[in-house]
Order: sequence, then C-alpha cells, then structure tokens
Amino acid sequence: MTCANHLTRRTLLRDTVRGAAAGWAAMHWPMRALGQAAAVGVPAGEAMSRAALTTGDSRAENVFQALKLIERDVRESIARKKRVMIKPNLVVPNKQLAATHVECLEGILEFLKPIYQGEVLIGDSPAGTQATEAFDNYKYHELAKRYNVRFVSLDEQPTEIRHVSDHRHQPQPVRIASVLLDPDLFLISAAIPKTHDRAICTLSLKNVVVGAAIKDKEYRWDGKSKGSSDKMLIHGGPHNEAIHYNLFSLGKILRPDLAVLDGYAGMEHNGPVGGTAVEHRVAIASTDFVAADRIGVELMGFDFAKVGYLVFCDRAGLGHGDLNRIEVLGEKVTDHLRQYRPHDTIEQQYLWMTRGTAGA
Repeated sequence: MTCANHLTRRTLLRDTVRGAAAGWAAMHWPMRALGQAAAVGVPAGEAMSRAALTTGDSRAENVFQALKLIERDVRESIARKKRVMIKPNLVVPNKQLAATHVECLEGILEFLKPIYQGEVLIGDSPAGTQATEAFDNYKYHELAKRYNVRFVSLDEQPTEIRHVSDHRHQPQPVRIASVLLDPDLFLISAAIPKTHDRAICTLSLKNVVVGAAIKDKEYRWDGKSKGSSDKMLIHGGPHNEAIHYNLFSLGKILRPDLAVLDGYAGMEHNGPVGGTAVEHRVAIASTDFVAADRIGVELMGFDFAKVGYLVFCDRAGLGHGDLNRIEVLGEKVTDHLRQYRPHDTIEQQYLWMTRGTAGA
C-alpha cells in the first residue's frame, strides 16, 4: 500500500493533532524519556535534544508523524543546506526485512514536501551488490511517480580518501563517497533497528558510515567478485578490533543531520541480514542522531554502555546519549521496550570493553 493511500488529508489532520497533543504531554513527563523520577544532574539552561517516538499500524504514517513532532528542528536545520539526500540501508537486494522499506521513504518524502521543494537524492552503496539492483527489487522507482527524487549509486560517485585504524593501530585509507562529505548536504539516515554480527546493533549512524565507504562496481558477495570493498576496513582488523573507534571517528565527518529509525519491523538474532522479525511498530526521529540511536538501543533492550561507537560519540559531544538530556515527544519509551535476541557472537563482540579499541 502506498503513502498516498496511507496519508489522506483527514488522517493527516487527525493524527497531527493527536501527535501534537502527545508531544505536549511528553514535554511534561518527568525524565522525559522514561517517565521515572525527575531528572537530576542536568545543569540549568543546558540544551536538551529532542526526539520523537511514534507507534501505529502504518509504517509510513509512523514515520510521518514522528517527523511532524520535530518539524521545527528539521526546518531550522534544513534551511542551512542546499540539497537533500536520503541514505537508506540496502545491505542486500533480496531480503526486505534487512532493508529500508519504500513506505519509510514515502513517509519522509511526504513530510518534506512543504519544507523542501528541490530534488531529493536517494543514494546508497550496499554491502554486497550494486544499488541499482536494490532500487529495482524494493520498488523504489515507484517513488518517482509522486516525488521529485533521483537515485544515486554511491559506488559510481567521486570519492575522497579518509583513514581508519586497523588492529595494529595503523592508519588505513578508505574511499568515501564525496557527496556525503559535502557541508551543504542535508543528510537523512533512514535505517532499521537491527542486531549486528560485529557492532552489537546497527542504527542511524552505522547505516551512513558503512554505506559511505565504497566498493568497486564489480564487487559482489557471490564469490565471483573481481573487485574489492573498502567497507571491510571499517571493521578494524580480523576480529573487528577497531570497529567501534572507526565508526566513531568517521561519524565525526559523516554524521546524519536527521536520523529516522523505522522500527515497524526490527531485526533480532543474527542480523544485519540473517535475523528474524520483531513486530515493534514504532518509529524514531531526531536531528540528534546520538539521541535517536540511544532510544533505539533502549527499545531493543541492549545496554547502551556496551555499544562502544555510540558511547564514544556521546563522550565526544556529537549528540546526547544520556536519557536525562533527551526530550522524547509522542510515546513513552517504557511503553515500547522489547528484548531483541542478540547475535550468537554477542559475547565476543563485547570483548572490546576489556581488550580496548584501537585509537580509543
């Protein structure tokens, strides 16, 4: 079902009013995010981050309503930019659960219509295939019938070299799609809450960072590849020794301006591709990607202190990972907690806490 069917004028008006009322109520909850005792330790006058959490029976409307709750923040941020790109997560071309759903993009594009009249780029570099194949299989081209969009394969774009660390603390050059480094780009990360086989969980930041590292056009996961992929370098060694530091380090220059997490159906167990569905029916949105990912971690039932790359981002001031500093509009986080089954290798993934991370 398309967004045009989901987002009727009457439905939008009804749900916008409902969402605004919920947002007003959320601002008056103690501890904003969790509805517990009053927040302590937050200096008077310190800026809070705002994030929206919505739920419902329509993926597109969940995303749309979450964005409406933070519309002021988005308008202020996008006004300073010259062009817009949505970065979906298209890791593989043949498993919908692992990839950003077209209805998530519909919700974003419908929200953007009165705010941004220019062309919206939709671009990615999937892990094991070319973006054009994923665009076709997931029916993204249908969006062009209703919205001013253009599809971009990041593997075919100009690149710039940045560096990550390997397990020996040595710098390794990585090709990064130049378009994502453009200071005039308003970058939207449209991701899915998923467990991960190396970084515990994947949310908005990881979607952008790994997608920004490009691969040769000939590269495939089918064992017949003639090219190479720079994405593997972000893992930081044979046992992923530097993955958390590398995600944080590149995140400083690749941070999304707007994080959208479509948790209508998340993925648990052996993600980011081989996991199974969690019918969560939520959406999260924030112009603070750390805040959005922090709420995502909470909803998935993971310990934020163990998700190294997000902890580093919080400590470095790239956003707020402290729930006391996040004002959640819409739903209460505590009403939508789940316990996602982690990847089978989770204990090995937690070893970064005891052996250290390169460069951190």
